[in-house]
Amino acid sequence: MRLADRIAEQLLVKVQQGQWRAGQRLPSERTLADELRVSRTSLREAIQRLVSQGVLESRRGDGTYVQERRQSFLLPGTFEPLATLLVQDPEYRYDVLEARTALESSTAWHAALRATQADKDRICRCFDVMLKYQRSGDNDLSARADAQFHLAIAEASHNVVLLRVMHSLFELVLSTVTQNRRTMFTLATPEAMVSLTEQHEALMQAIVEGDPARARKCIEEHLAFVHDTVRRLDEDDARRERYAKLPTTLRKVILADPTIATS
Repeated sequence: MRLADRIAEQLLVKVQQGQWRAGQRLPSERTLADELRVSRTSLREAIQRLVSQGVLESRRGDGTYVQERRQSFLLPGTFEPLATLLVQDPEYRYDVLEARTALESSTAWHAALRATQADKDRICRCFDVMLKYQRSGDNDLSARADAQFHLAIAEASHNVVLLRVMHSLFELVLSTVTQNRRTMFTLATPEAMVSLTEQHEALMQAIVEGDPARARKCIEEHLAFVHDTVRRLDEDDARRERYAKLPTTLRKVILADPTIATS
């Protein structure tokens, strides 16, 4: 990946993660160049790329701003309808998990092959943040940290196309991660949550140690575990809801003869 491309992706991450909001002015070139430890020439080239993609807007004599309509840097017309479907029917999250398996098995593989030390440090930091919020029981923040952990792995793949797709999917992935974690935090056993942490750690270690086959295996097993666990918990929850709706007299009959409930 060319330096300008890498800088552009770093800037895009800041926009995607809300560090710079729509309509907000970016820091000066000097400040950004110092922060990213790059030359102002490479920074200008990266900014121009994002301007041409509609992510940023350059205003002569007034600096660079985040475009008011952030949809412009998503893959056009692809993911917004899916977000609406997820709100209407959470069952679509299983389709998202299948898509993530196809996509992230590749990003994990390439990350293990190509990650720089800076990439590895970023992945480890994301893991630590995720663990901190998970231990505190903050589902929303742990979900965002979880999604950012997976995004950091995509960044470490150094594949521009894979990374752009992951960036475009970020809010959709975040939405499903939040749903999945809320289900698991509420209904899963403590052992299941421990397994989730161990899976993330195993994936991180495979990438840090440069083992692409193990990294791919780890991400596939992790997402399969999430899929199966959430599916089982959803089914158990739905079964309890159906039982709660039964007339009181029928529930008494079932309690008197438990074999009825399993027939």
